[in-house]
Amino acid sequence: MSINKQIVKSYYENLWNNHDKSYIDRLFDNEIVFKGSLGVETKGKEAFEAYFDMVSIAIPNLFHAVEQLVEEDDQVVARAWYSGRQTGKLFDFEASNNKIRYNGASFFIIENGKIKSIWVLGDIHSLYQQIE
Repeated sequence: MSINKQIVKSYYENLWNNHDKSYIDRLFDNEIVFKGSLGVETKGKEAFEAYFDMVSIAIPNLFHAVEQLVEEDDQVVARAWYSGRQTGKLFDFEASNNKIRYNGASFFIIENGKIKSIWVLGDIHSLYQQIE
């Protein structure tokens, strides 16, 4: 597996699935740009960490299962599904205590061994149906 794919795999396994926020410093460029399906855009590690905390409080057992990684030059695309239980407020949605599962794809740009940007496209319609 290439270095860039390993970086993306570590993003999902260590940061999200193991909730190890030390990987924000390990994996991200200082000016990381994140654009998520949930309408969030962040720039910089601190802003991403605030987003990470909000999602982790709303869905503390959120699991990211990567089904496919595709790489071209400095870009990696991940196709994944996300699952968990919404036990906290997620944006305007109060805790539903519902199990959720939805699919998505994330587009990563990696420069000098660091994630420079992430653009996530998730099936938000499906997610909203599960938490409304």
